[in-house]
Amino acid sequence: MSKRPGESTVDKAAAPPPAEPLAAARILDDSLRRRIEEFYPRYPTRRAVVLPALHLINEALGYVPIAAVAELAEMLGLTPAQVQDTLTFYGFFRQDRPTGRLRIMVCRSISCSARGGEELLAHLCRRLGIRPGETTADGRFTVEFAECLGLCDMAPALLAGDEVHGCLDREKLDRLIDQWMQSVEAAPAVAANIDFAETSLLAATRKQGRDADCQGPSR
Repeated sequence: MSKRPGESTVDKAAAPPPAEPLAAARILDDSLRRRIEEFYPRYPTRRAVVLPALHLINEALGYVPIAAVAELAEMLGLTPAQVQDTLTFYGFFRQDRPTGRLRIMVCRSISCSARGGEELLAHLCRRLGIRPGETTADGRFTVEFAECLGLCDMAPALLAGDEVHGCLDREKLDRLIDQWMQSVEAAPAVAANIDFAETSLLAATRKQGRDADCQGPSR
């Protein structure tokens, strides 16, 4: 077939097909998926697996991002809204950014507040240089308040990781902080693709709507 003037002589049929876009990296790796699947025979329905699976994800990632919610929903044959509904029922799970290596939750229930819990929270924040809900720039510590830890007989109390500490006063808290400073390593921010200094700075600008800050009671 003759070519029109200016028309390419390259056979269009021989042109390579356009490259397919790369699939987005999965949040839940194979190891984490296998651990979630181990729950299947232990629960009557897939929806019953949501909560323990969320705890596994939170343990592995330090938080539960929206992408992980979507992947978990796909695994369990649920909608993302069903998984998100369970997640948001609890105040334990964070979705904006990971917590630090050690997550410290100070109880502010009536029992703990009446025995100085608010003052201990303020003191802890001053020592670490952050506000409740924030993470230190090195990614080591996140401080939060808890509405109730169920430790009224040990008030005032806090939960540091999986360890409960009760009957606290400022001297005991200072000893705990000193121990944490020695034992808790900085988080690998580069490996996790997280700039903890930046996220702490961003968190510091989001003051509106906060329930508490680190200003202790006037004396």
